[in-house]
Amino acid sequence: MEQRFAAQSIQQTTDVFHTRWQAPSNIALIKYWGKKAPQIPLNASLSFTLSNAITQTEVRFLPLKTPTKTVTFSIRFEGEEKPEFRPKLEGFFTQILPYQPFLIHYQIDITSQNTFPHSSGIASSASSMAALAACLVDFEAQLSSISAEDRLSKISFLARLGSGSASRSVQGPMMAWGKHNALATSADEWAIPVTDIHPLFTDFCDTILLIDKGQKQVSSTLGHKLMHKHSYAAQRFEQANAHLTEVLPILRSGDLDGFIPIVEKEALHLHAMMMTSDPYFILMKPNTLQVIECIWAYRKSTGVPVCFTLDAGANVHVLYPKAVAKEVGVFINSELLPFCENRQCVHDYVGTGIKKY
Repeated sequence: MEQRFAAQSIQQTTDVFHTRWQAPSNIALIKYWGKKAPQIPLNASLSFTLSNAITQTEVRFLPLKTPTKTVTFSIRFEGEEKPEFRPKLEGFFTQILPYQPFLIHYQIDITSQNTFPHSSGIASSASSMAALAACLVDFEAQLSSISAEDRLSKISFLARLGSGSASRSVQGPMMAWGKHNALATSADEWAIPVTDIHPLFTDFCDTILLIDKGQKQVSSTLGHKLMHKHSYAAQRFEQANAHLTEVLPILRSGDLDGFIPIVEKEALHLHAMMMTSDPYFILMKPNTLQVIECIWAYRKSTGVPVCFTLDAGANVHVLYPKAVAKEVGVFINSELLPFCENRQCVHDYVGTGIKKY
């Protein structure tokens, strides 16, 4: 299957090529937590693609006089050299070189910036790796005859090798990653768009409450590794796949009463895995729990269909249909922002994926 993404009929160029792509973060509704090499998920996942929480990446490909054995690159993030990013990128380029061997003929200069805080649990690796993969495949398309459809699949395929969840940031409004019996074209190697959903879910809102903008104490990479010997790993993978089966007809029908409990259980189960791993850890903060309890109380007292989910961090994603955005906005401003760092949040909504800019 991976042979599909091998670079073919590449014609090297002596010209400098310059491209800029942006990619959004995504928020998983059905969580993936646990993987095997090479970046293969141990359960399928499903996510909303976002719009405003994006990474913008600009790449210049400069021809080298002599090809190198490994990819030559530089990285600047938000105006600064970032040597701490190099190990992850070196690993990424090593992984993708069999599928883009022409890269050793170029110096690759990368500049990147986010519209949201890095390493605070808003899946910055997803947006950054998807944006970088889009730039790389855009360059490949200048050197070969790769089709438009295969470009999107290859971007997702390459992005996955840098960050698993990045595979889900390529298209929208909803993406599934991981082989699952209920999705005929699903795959472990790339994500696919899920298009058979009720219009209610195509303009859903996501207000990301920045409870803690600091860097996470435990990285997602380490968290995934801890699932290998986790006492409840097998049950968790089975549960996530069952939740995906359960939620697909709910998404088609627009059943919010069915949607909300699955999404909230998935968030809590994700963090339960963290709290019961060895070593165990907690990424939620006291204000995370305060916000969750406020959302529950508000939904119970008003009947407004608002719910929460969590990524691998302390921040809370408040999910709600666009039709109730006005009243939920009042609720967020008056009751939830006091729990945020400097009353900060990111107002976002479901989007369509990568974009050239």
